[in-house]
Amino acid sequence: MTDTVKYQLNESDMPRQWYNIAADMPNPCMPPLHPGTGQPASPQDFAPLFPMNIIEQEVSTKRWIDIPEPVLQIYAQWRPSPLCRARRFEQTLGTPAKIYFKFEGVSPAGSHKTNSSVAQVYYNKLAGTKRITTETGAGQWGSALSYACNIFGIPLKVYMVKVSYEQKPYRKNIMQVYGAEVVPSPTDTTNAGRAILAQDPNSLGSLGIAIAEAVEDAVLREDTKYTLGSVLNHVLLHQTIIGLEAQKQFKLAGDYPDVVIGCCGGGSNFGGIAGPFLMDKVNGKEVRLVGVESAACPTLTKGHFHYDFGDSAATTPLMPMYTLGHDFTPSGIHAGGLRYHGMSPIISQLKKDNLIEAYAYNQIECFTDAVAFARAEGIIPAPEASHAIRHAVVEALRAKEEGKEKVILFNLSGHGHFDMSAYENYLAGTIEDVPLPQSSLDAAWEKIKGLPSAA
Repeated sequence: MTDTVKYQLNESDMPRQWYNIAADMPNPCMPPLHPGTGQPASPQDFAPLFPMNIIEQEVSTKRWIDIPEPVLQIYAQWRPSPLCRARRFEQTLGTPAKIYFKFEGVSPAGSHKTNSSVAQVYYNKLAGTKRITTETGAGQWGSALSYACNIFGIPLKVYMVKVSYEQKPYRKNIMQVYGAEVVPSPTDTTNAGRAILAQDPNSLGSLGIAIAEAVEDAVLREDTKYTLGSVLNHVLLHQTIIGLEAQKQFKLAGDYPDVVIGCCGGGSNFGGIAGPFLMDKVNGKEVRLVGVESAACPTLTKGHFHYDFGDSAATTPLMPMYTLGHDFTPSGIHAGGLRYHGMSPIISQLKKDNLIEAYAYNQIECFTDAVAFARAEGIIPAPEASHAIRHAVVEALRAKEEGKEKVILFNLSGHGHFDMSAYENYLAGTIEDVPLPQSSLDAAWEKIKGLPSAA
């Protein structure tokens, strides 16, 4: 059919293995460093945070890793997710480009995050973990992890960035429905939280602060492990099921993307959609891979490639990544999942090697394109995913100007049904683009440039 809208796979077509991006990187990531000694961290150094079966995935360079059957059975509740052709949106833009999107909002928690949450909790259950802590920005990861912890019967405490806790009450409620305890970060119950509140009693919080609190909570209890929803290698590994499905679906469509786009906060959904196409790229296929971030937290476009801590309290191993500085606190934009100071080491190394591109946009232009997309396609995007839509529009309008056909794929990583207060503010004209002065970036850099260099 020439007017096909959805390209669907059967459950039997679901990938049975995750793809490990690390296997095909021309230059491997530099090793994480122990925060105390500054020496390369061993797998055992991560043991207070993660069970060993997850640490093994984190350090693996095997190209393919089997997805356990219990995880596949849970995935089948929403996977394979659809690949959709945005035909009405193409008409709205008047572009000769063909625009496809992979829709991850069909998962129970409403985003791609369940791809990793189910896997991580499964491995924790195998390892005998009795309790889990985590952070969440916009609430997508917290919702996904709450869902998974409920399935496997493991109690969960979520440190939710305060500005999102206040902006997105229904995300908090979803976590509570699934049985999680949710607190606004920074709190007065951890050393990390109390230190932040002493400096700024009205702190909006950040992912770096919430990570610091969740990590502290976990390492002080023998029955507790920590989970992270982005950034680390094993998270990107679990998310590659998105791109692997998309490759199969493009064969059904008889097509192939010229450009693959994903929003970028810590790197999970961009790595998930782009990773399998990187395998094609290093094998000679012509495809561009584009990560899109918030101009309020422009890690890839204005950060430094350097070793830095993953949390604001400087307790995690030092990671080689593009970073704005671990104590950088972005403005309270509605795309809470894009408010992280650092970028995945894998994504950072790919950017350093010029295998991916990066762009940053302000939130008003992203909401404008998200509303246009919703009016054309009927799906209200999460604010994070609106950044990917924004760049898809840029690519589509460029194709229109050049009079060239182009095939565009973007990851619609979640729906925005629990972000309606953000859309309400946008429609009322009360959302602002908060300028990010260079002085703020320079001040954050001054505090980390004495850390080990990743150059």
